[in-house]
Amino acid sequence: MKRTVMATVLAVAMAGCSAGPPPAAPTAPPAAPPAASPEMSPEMSPEPAGRAQALPVYYVALTPAGPRLQREFHRITTTDPASDAVREMFDVPAADPDYLSGWPAGTGLRAPVMVGADAITVDLTTRATGAPTGPVPATMALQQLVFTVQGAAGSTRPVRLLVDGAAVERVLGSVPVAAPVPRGDIYAMRSLVQIDSPINGATMERDVVVTGEAAVFEASVHWEVRRGATVVRTGVTSTSEGQVFAPFSFTVTLEPGEYEVRISEDDPSDGEGRPVLTDTKSITVA
Repeated sequence: MKRTVMATVLAVAMAGCSAGPPPAAPTAPPAAPPAASPEMSPEMSPEPAGRAQALPVYYVALTPAGPRLQREFHRITTTDPASDAVREMFDVPAADPDYLSGWPAGTGLRAPVMVGADAITVDLTTRATGAPTGPVPATMALQQLVFTVQGAAGSTRPVRLLVDGAAVERVLGSVPVAAPVPRGDIYAMRSLVQIDSPINGATMERDVVVTGEAAVFEASVHWEVRRGATVVRTGVTSTSEGQVFAPFSFTVTLEPGEYEVRISEDDPSDGEGRPVLTDTKSITVA
């Protein structure tokens, strides 16, 4: 993330002379140009300033149906989206307290991410070899990294992991990474319902627009809004396509106050199958 503004100002003072008697006074010699700025020599080129981007950063939610990946979009200024998304994943806790990271504290990115012809190379610090200390399974923590770097890089190439610049057999205590790691089955890894906006803790105007992505039966996303224990609004919205990840959107008008927005998938089994997947966001309407 670079927020660098460089400017070089060159000024040349010029003087003129007038014609006719009396003779004009001698003109002063042109002023010498200012010395080059110590921040940038004449041979140096300014670094690109980057642009603001919304980077997908994945975390793990412990649902009644088992651990699932959930994402947040973190908006930052960057010239290297893949590297900065990985840094966000390690360094910035999710806004939603239900979203966790499975990596040992202190794990970080040692060198910029490299997107090659056959793999994405991610070089991590030594702590990446340690076992997770929290409730997130190590295999899900690894997929948390894979989904994050692939999403930000715009590539589904497998991920080659290094630690301190060298190949390793395992990370997260026991997970094999001698070969590049492919992305797991998206429908088994990700939660099938996801609120992307608003983020948890957002302050909204009365007309609350909720957007996200879901892969649900018959393209149906059920939603409700609660104020405390009271359900104040309910409805059903549709994704653009059923049973594949596709966007949805709905708008609900609310009085000022504190609310929880909740979405869930339909349950065609009438309770005979696995628990339904949900996502919630706490918001304030001003």
